[in-house]
Amino acid sequence: MMRVVFCGTGEIGLPALKALLDSGKYEVPGVITQPDKPAGRDLKPRASAIKQLAAERRIPVHQPPKLRDAAFLDMLRNLKPDVMVVVAYGQILPKSVLELPPLGCLNLHASLLPRHRGASPIHAAILAGDATTGMTVMYMDEGLDTGDVLLEEFLEIGPQETTGELHDRLAAVAAPCLLRALELLAAGNAPRMPQDPEKATYAPKLKKADGFLDWNRPASELALRVRAMSPWPGAFARISGHVLKIHSAAEDSASGVPGSVLQTDADSLVVACATGSLKLLSVQLDGRKRLPAAEFLRGFPLTPDARFDLSFSPEP
Repeated sequence: MMRVVFCGTGEIGLPALKALLDSGKYEVPGVITQPDKPAGRDLKPRASAIKQLAAERRIPVHQPPKLRDAAFLDMLRNLKPDVMVVVAYGQILPKSVLELPPLGCLNLHASLLPRHRGASPIHAAILAGDATTGMTVMYMDEGLDTGDVLLEEFLEIGPQETTGELHDRLAAVAAPCLLRALELLAAGNAPRMPQDPEKATYAPKLKKADGFLDWNRPASELALRVRAMSPWPGAFARISGHVLKIHSAAEDSASGVPGSVLQTDADSLVVACATGSLKLLSVQLDGRKRLPAAEFLRGFPLTPDARFDLSFSPEP
């Protein structure tokens, strides 16, 4: 029976790990995940979702601070993996780890490589206005998402789909992709398709400042940004000294001075952009709950001459 060590931290890997454990076709001698990190209001250390699942299934969990440590490499050798599977782990695997499993290390990446290599491929696909994305299973090498492709599964992106919604659909797709890749690997006929580096794009790790809206940009671009930044880091703007989180918005044809409030009727809050305008549909004032724009305006009335700040940089 093929021995598969699973390496992951983010929740996108949960369906894949469940499928691997439920298949009954593979032995999983261990799961590797990031050390527990502070989370929540109390900032107490929290185990990753991957760790919690592995513990429930009584699979040994390893949380090395660094993958280059001799002690970790000895532990990994003792697990005797035929192959390692990596899904949103959060650290780069060194050459010493990549070369250890006889069948190599596979990475499940949430884009159609070589497009959107890097840490935020789902955000990047929506931000770019892509019509399709997908899940790629690739052989890992020392580069950043540069290894040969084993297989890809395509997904259409919905016209109003957010990063959070697309994340969940890609997580579901990852599970059958992993099982299909392992079957091909076990049969000895898994393909290797080199990536075209000239078609590569890069999706860097996001910071909170990436969610703030610059009204000097076209409405079409800002509408994509609102979807791309949901649920994290969120899309934000500032007006009258308050930070307003925009949960959902739609492009509008009205025009005016960028940042100016064009319409505040019973169901609309429309803000001018460089080209066109953005209709804010669901918003949240700092420290308050999420509200439809109409309900927000009843408690925070705005006049047509009100202006949003054109842009600002919050703490990273």
